[in-house]
Amino acid sequence: MTAPVFATLGCRLNAYESEAMKELAAAAGLTGAVIVNTCAVTAEAVRKAKQEIRRLSRENPGAAVIVTGCAAQTEPETFAAMAEVTQVIGNTEKMQAATWAAIAGPDFIGQTERVQVDDIMSVRETAGHLIDGFGRHRAYVQVQNGCDHRCTFCIIPYGRGNSRSVPAGVVIEQIKRLVGKGFNEVVLTGVDLTSWGADLPATPRLGDLVMRILRLVPDLPRLRISSIDSIEADDNLMLAIATEPRLMPHLHLSLQAGDDMILKRMKRRHLRDDAIRFCEEARRLRPDMVFGADIIAGFPTETEAMFENSLRLVDECGLTFLHVFPFSPRKGTPAARMPQLNGPEIKTRAARLRAKGEAALTRHLSAQIGQTHRVLMEGPRMGRTEQFTEVDFAQDQPEGQIMTACIEGFGTTRLLARPELA
Repeated sequence: MTAPVFATLGCRLNAYESEAMKELAAAAGLTGAVIVNTCAVTAEAVRKAKQEIRRLSRENPGAAVIVTGCAAQTEPETFAAMAEVTQVIGNTEKMQAATWAAIAGPDFIGQTERVQVDDIMSVRETAGHLIDGFGRHRAYVQVQNGCDHRCTFCIIPYGRGNSRSVPAGVVIEQIKRLVGKGFNEVVLTGVDLTSWGADLPATPRLGDLVMRILRLVPDLPRLRISSIDSIEADDNLMLAIATEPRLMPHLHLSLQAGDDMILKRMKRRHLRDDAIRFCEEARRLRPDMVFGADIIAGFPTETEAMFENSLRLVDECGLTFLHVFPFSPRKGTPAARMPQLNGPEIKTRAARLRAKGEAALTRHLSAQIGQTHRVLMEGPRMGRTEQFTEVDFAQDQPEGQIMTACIEGFGTTRLLARPELA
């Protein structure tokens, strides 16, 4: 019998959850099925999910096709209507052993309810096994799930539910296990990472968790934070940036726009100057700090002048890694009811933002020539610096190890380096 085929779309959190589902499916004895873990962040993501389902169904004739993930959670009827789909399961159900036991059972086809998607807003805990997902050489620990905020463009809270945190003690024990297995870097992940702790006793903050991890796991070489909402950065997080060299100098910021009116219409909690001040302060505390950011192009009512403010934000915040999203209306969100820009204009603005980002990345890469970096090897010839910049080597290096390298040049998106001799 063949092993299940898994296809993962969207964010890294989905990728980690797919790893957890593989373990659950294997424990249940599931064979010969296709599982598609979908993303709902844009209408394009949903379209790609449907395209992937059709492709995998053609390539695996006769296999049961199970659709899950955020798009399955937010619009199960869309996927249930597809002839290729055997079953639709929600984001809570996909992490339950009982779900996979039922799917693997002999009476699955025709005996199990075709759509199993419960109310995600009723979920109050983040399942412990979710934090066990990790990559080959960089470990990922999910410390939080869901989001309590309601940005006008975002469907994700309806796919992930309200914010809930993994207790610090559980997180620290997991990191100790991962370090014991030889991982040299751990990345803290979540849907709204800076809301971590709000639902826990004494309401600790993300900075408290970071400081506690670094204190209680002294043999962890590198700790990295994934995407954060800069307006929620607490005092201890800023203290860690300033004083803890094991906290990596790279932050990915959820900025979304650089114009105050658009930020208000998005129902964001920061303004343009807040973002600029945060970047200036973080870089003052840690001069080698590098920023990535999410920015949406073509939000409803965005004028050319408003868009220019987003373009200028790249320079004013000193951004290096841009994730550009052409605005895509999501049914059920307030932004979908606002006056929309035409598609070609949105596409043009997204291209202009990407070009701005490419220029910013080139400046960053150029500035590294002649510098020495500590690089975590993710493959035989590719690794990442502490600033999360990709580095290529001409010869094989030891995977999973942190090595010292001298930067000799750069390509389109990566640095070129040679090992520094001891």
